[in-house]
Amino acid sequence: MTDVVLAWLRQSLPKEVAEVAEPYILNLESGEYQALLESEEAKKLFGTATDGRLHDIKLRDFPTWSDYIFQRLSILLSDRSTPGKQAVYFCVGYAALLAFLQSNVTGPPLPFSSADVLLPSDAAEDKQKVKVLRDSLLTNLSVDGIAAYKLTPNVELLCLSDAIITNPAVLKGVAPARWVKLRVEMCRQRLLSEPSSTLQGLINDDLDMIEDQIRGLDSSHKELAEAGFLLERAEVHTFHGLDKLARKDLEEVKQRRHFEYALTGLLGKRTKFQQKDVSQLVVLAKSVDNGDNVANGGTPSVLCKNAPSADADRNVAEPAKLDLNDDTLLESISFSERPADSQEAEGEVALPVSLNTLDPANQPKLDALDSIILLNFASSITNTSPQNGLTREETLPYATRVLEGGSSNWQVYTQALLVRSRIEGYRSRTIERGLLQLQTLVDQVIADTAGSDSAGSASGSTEASTATSFLPRPKESESASVSERLRFIFQLASPYRWDLEAELAARWVQLGGLRSALEIYERLEMWAEAALCWAATEREDKAKRMVRRQLYCTSSGKPDGEADEDEAWQGEERQPPPLDAPRLYCILGDIDQDTSMYEKAWTVSNKRYARAQRSLGRLYIAKGDMVKAAEAYSKSLQVSQLNQPSWFALGCALLELAQFEKAVGAFSRCVQIDDTDAEAWSNLAAALLRLEPEEDDDDDDDDEDAKAGAARAEDEDETVATHKDKADPQRYRQDALSALKRAAGLKHDSYRIWENLLLVAATVSPPDYNSALAAQKRIIDLRGKTDGESCLDQQVLALLATHVISTADRYDPSQPGLPRMFIKFIDDFVTPLITTSADLWRLVSKLALWRHKPSSALDAEEKAWRAVLAQPGWDTAENEGVWDGVVEATVRLCEAYESFGPMERTEGLAAGEVVAKDWRFKARSAVRGVLGKAKGGWEGTEGWERLQEVMQGLKG
Repeated sequence: MTDVVLAWLRQSLPKEVAEVAEPYILNLESGEYQALLESEEAKKLFGTATDGRLHDIKLRDFPTWSDYIFQRLSILLSDRSTPGKQAVYFCVGYAALLAFLQSNVTGPPLPFSSADVLLPSDAAEDKQKVKVLRDSLLTNLSVDGIAAYKLTPNVELLCLSDAIITNPAVLKGVAPARWVKLRVEMCRQRLLSEPSSTLQGLINDDLDMIEDQIRGLDSSHKELAEAGFLLERAEVHTFHGLDKLARKDLEEVKQRRHFEYALTGLLGKRTKFQQKDVSQLVVLAKSVDNGDNVANGGTPSVLCKNAPSADADRNVAEPAKLDLNDDTLLESISFSERPADSQEAEGEVALPVSLNTLDPANQPKLDALDSIILLNFASSITNTSPQNGLTREETLPYATRVLEGGSSNWQVYTQALLVRSRIEGYRSRTIERGLLQLQTLVDQVIADTAGSDSAGSASGSTEASTATSFLPRPKESESASVSERLRFIFQLASPYRWDLEAELAARWVQLGGLRSALEIYERLEMWAEAALCWAATEREDKAKRMVRRQLYCTSSGKPDGEADEDEAWQGEERQPPPLDAPRLYCILGDIDQDTSMYEKAWTVSNKRYARAQRSLGRLYIAKGDMVKAAEAYSKSLQVSQLNQPSWFALGCALLELAQFEKAVGAFSRCVQIDDTDAEAWSNLAAALLRLEPEEDDDDDDDDEDAKAGAARAEDEDETVATHKDKADPQRYRQDALSALKRAAGLKHDSYRIWENLLLVAATVSPPDYNSALAAQKRIIDLRGKTDGESCLDQQVLALLATHVISTADRYDPSQPGLPRMFIKFIDDFVTPLITTSADLWRLVSKLALWRHKPSSALDAEEKAWRAVLAQPGWDTAENEGVWDGVVEATVRLCEAYESFGPMERTEGLAAGEVVAKDWRFKARSAVRGVLGKAKGGWEGTEGWERLQEVMQGLKG
């Protein structure tokens, strides 16, 4: 399958232009990038071939080589006498991007030196000039104070692609140029040590424009373009942590391709000594064949024309796949049933017919795009919760399905091995294979991307050329071509080789292999990661020295090479500072909790490194200085407005400062970015509840520092939008209730959120009785066993009871609705919890009387009376309030005997009989018992006399 961009390019070009561009497009498709970069047009652009119009354009007159190329290209494209120049240079720029990825991600090694081909001869022949030029390009690639990897090989290829593709004439004259621009921006984003909000904004804008362009394509090319675009957009969203959006795109492309897969359970054995078959997770998947009808009975999509054909079963080159070789676990699950034989649980969605006939141990090979869908889906889930064991169990079958189906593409298979190794790194039985597989992939990528000078780093290093491999290097016939490796590279987003090595180092740290990790970090000159590695092992002294060595000169002024081992590196700051100086200063600040280091990082980055202000804000919050914390987070958000944790922290600081309107704005932005953050929804509700006028009028009016701090925090319009309309306080409470419902749905096990939901549901006007009842029930589920009756809100229950009783004169259990749910709730959940609360027993009595169950009502009244008498010390002359309560409870019990005793029973085997024939005797006994115990302490009091009167009335 050809690249969707090139297919679109062919379709979009006029006939005469297409004839000119076709040889260049064919070179792109076959991976002949050197031919394009050494073409006559490219030589004129680079300055290695003469052109009279460009005679005065010299490299020395421009700050960077990229600007030099951009200016020369603008002049070359200004001549419109030759048609198709935009398309030709577009091909050159796209070839540069693909060559960059070939040399840093996929391999095989470039057959040419990028410096010799792209740079003027006087610069290419001088290694020092090449280093200076590449350093300037890397500085230019840094964004928002975030540095690009300083040893990036062949960085001039990426910069050339950027200079060509972003030229207005190319963007306007070549339809798919915007798509390639997006790819260049994502490559640049991945070069940075952390995502840049500025680049993310540009990428999102390009995504929207490309989507609009694709909508206008002809139907014959539209479906193919849409599938490729949706997969790329899903990968972009996954990289930025927007997993919900990524899964939405993956679901859409799955439907467009009529690709069917399902995660299900089938009986089988996972271990060698397992005697009984148990349910095992497996992904059943099948690509659509040319001859098959799609699931909905329609004709196969045009996208399926590249599905595996009859020759798909031939042996295809595959990267090295390691066996498990475990003494307990099997290499793969041994299934004892097929999907058609399994019994579907009640309510379970039935498998599609095409999947029902599959053999789970021998599934057909998948189309490459379908394999990518499974891998990206697994990556989006593990990105959400990488520490969750259940999540890993759910995602491993997706990678396993791609691997066990066989290789449909070299790079897809490589990515599947990487995804599997990431998941297996958390299980004791598979952690060794996961580590070794990752090491094998690192060796493969290093060997495949190592060349001579062309693969050298920005500093001219050629260490990659002597890379060794964990396994024997495959023969050329056992490997894959350039075009096959790069065919799906943008949908897969495979990591750069140094990122893959850093991942291996992080795995070594996880396993305690500190020395191995440090060797990798130091070889890659990732000093920040190496310092963090030392700091994590409580060697802050070595971490600080390592960082300070990058930022400062020696204390004595000696050259670096003559420094002593115990050198403290407290001399002058290096000029110019290293590219990653802001990050290094922040690491020093983290180790020493030093605000001056964060301020220095902010200054060095020209107030663009948002992480510095975030660290300051976090430190000020820990110290309780919410004024400075709000100011710091506000500054960080002016640079990085899509950072959800910063919005959350700012909202918390504003809540503490009683700036509730601005807190609502902060938490609103927080949930707009990530609507699955339960804590943000809960805090949004808390801020909304404070927006009522009577509470806003006295929000710390005398706290001038808080006012000033909040004003500084919100001095920019773009930071926090505030609510201005306060005409309807109930609207805010309703909004708060909606926010709490969303929070409770996301964090179902947080009893605090449910408690807040209970209170708000009961206090809105009119109250939301159903939500209040659901919240109280959930609180009992969470806290009932440990807290007992203290988890019951008696006021809310009384409110619910009053509402239920007022809805009908008589209880009808046959009628569905709130009354029946509430009565069942009281009987099944509340009554078993009551131990010492007389009020709750009286509530039960009240409801029993409404249900025309006088015997149950009297029983509840007796329990309420006993609960009051169970209080210690009421019979001694110490607490008159407790004594008055006992008197009131006794009088109430006597009244209950008098009211309910003569009634007829309506329940049980004794229905129709009198509730209590001896009710007078029972009442007198109750009063006599209280008087007997209280005689020494409360005789002669008003309560005593009242009980005496009740006793006389019962005798009469």
